[in-house]
Amino acid sequence: MASPKPSSRAPHKAAMSRTPSYIQLAPRRAMASFENLVALANHQERLREARRIVWRERGEPAVELEDLWECMEHAGRGGLRAAAIAFALRASVNLVLATIRMGKVPKNMRLSLIQHAIFGKDSFRFAAMLGSFVTVYKATLNALPILLPVNERASPPSPFEDENEDIEVPPTPFEVPLSDRQPRLSLSAQAHQVWVRKKTRRWYSMFAGALAGGLAVMFEKRSRRVVIAQQLFVRGLQGSYNAFTSKHGFHLPNGEVLMFCLCCTQIVYALFARPDTLPRSYTTWLTTASGAPPSAMKMVQDMNQTGMFDIQDINKILSREDLIPANHATLLARRALATNSPPDFGPPYPPCSAVHPWVESCTHVPLPRFFTVFKWAFPIYGALHFVPMILFKRHAFFKNPLQKLGRAGWATIRSSAFLATFIATFQTWFCFKHYLHRTLSSQTLIKLPQKFIDFFLSKYSYGLGGLFGALSLLVEEKRRRGELAMYVLPKGMESAWLTARGKGWVFHTGQFGEMILAAIGMSMVMSIYQNDPHHLSGLVRRILYQFIGPN
Repeated sequence: MASPKPSSRAPHKAAMSRTPSYIQLAPRRAMASFENLVALANHQERLREARRIVWRERGEPAVELEDLWECMEHAGRGGLRAAAIAFALRASVNLVLATIRMGKVPKNMRLSLIQHAIFGKDSFRFAAMLGSFVTVYKATLNALPILLPVNERASPPSPFEDENEDIEVPPTPFEVPLSDRQPRLSLSAQAHQVWVRKKTRRWYSMFAGALAGGLAVMFEKRSRRVVIAQQLFVRGLQGSYNAFTSKHGFHLPNGEVLMFCLCCTQIVYALFARPDTLPRSYTTWLTTASGAPPSAMKMVQDMNQTGMFDIQDINKILSREDLIPANHATLLARRALATNSPPDFGPPYPPCSAVHPWVESCTHVPLPRFFTVFKWAFPIYGALHFVPMILFKRHAFFKNPLQKLGRAGWATIRSSAFLATFIATFQTWFCFKHYLHRTLSSQTLIKLPQKFIDFFLSKYSYGLGGLFGALSLLVEEKRRRGELAMYVLPKGMESAWLTARGKGWVFHTGQFGEMILAAIGMSMVMSIYQNDPHHLSGLVRRILYQFIGPN
């Protein structure tokens, strides 16, 4: 039997005895998977770029610009972006308001209402205001270091380099003076501070803010310029005060309460003596919140200004259904004196029966007035505390709803109690000062100056009631006291300015008053933003960063 011939071909490899530990893909499938990953990465990058156009992310470094052309290009891009965002925001707000009114508008007018809400003049004015502000500010701020170069200052020491070989134990926070302590800033804020220290002076941002703010506010309606300029000025004062107190290391205890008291003193005085110095809508709101009859408020204003009151106002009070007989007789007697020949309007204040016609005794007014105002204010403050929590803090709310609801409910109770205490305190003062005048005028034990006694009948005594009522701010939560003080400060300052102008103590600003006020306010705001941004309120700082960025 012949032996088998050896094969000339190489022997086949033995088959693998186990499953490989890696995934085997055909080349075509592998390339397709790789291309899908690349496409997904590119898509996510485009989404991030699109989001960055609308919402500026944290950590954006300051832009280094070498010449004026780059400054103009940088400012133009920023201005167009700000104008587009401002237009979208204003149009969205107008659209929401138009939707709320939609049920009261005829069907054939609804399309026009929507078109006007989106493409009306208000949207274009708002876009022009913010777009022009960002353009002028960026161009001016970045061009000044090029036109007026500054010698580079020494950069801040690096935490990773030791200049001295000797290692010293750093002082504890309690050993560092308050004026020398530095706030903790993010990496982007630290990079921004380096840019400011290297290339800019403080007056650069002040000049750029004043120029841009004064020009930009002129794009808005004249009726809105005052409100915008007031808010800018107040925010500038707030940032400047925080920077000043931090630099010099002192703090005024309850400073927001003191400011609130001063503003309320002026506002309440103006409400009863110079209502023309307050916005009409604000006067109406104060009258409604007081709970007193509007005719009685009108009588107080007329008697403070002219010493007389309108007979029709007392007739309106006499026609009220809740007027009790005792007060009815008092008001009839007062009307009879006023209609005599010659007329006698009595003391320079209306009778208490006109202010609270439903009850005779003044001591029975404050407590029921407190509960009445509390119930009236509760839904208003409830919406103020609950709605933002649900809309803007959804994750925290759904994570612990009971705690958040309890905290918002307690905040609503405190806010409602604050307003109710304010009204009840002033109501007590209104009746008590007249009782005090009658008592001091009739007593003979102590000889008091007549001017002191007559003060309780003067129009300035109403301002003192506003001061006492403003102490109710201590009922409010501490973090909200500053917000309320910032709310009343513009109105108090405007009323004080108009009152002083009526007495000839200050000059007339003419048609450029709003522009000057906005320029001063933005000068302070932008100086703080570029040099000490941590001294601005968080909301203002975030808004400025989204529209302006580091520079």
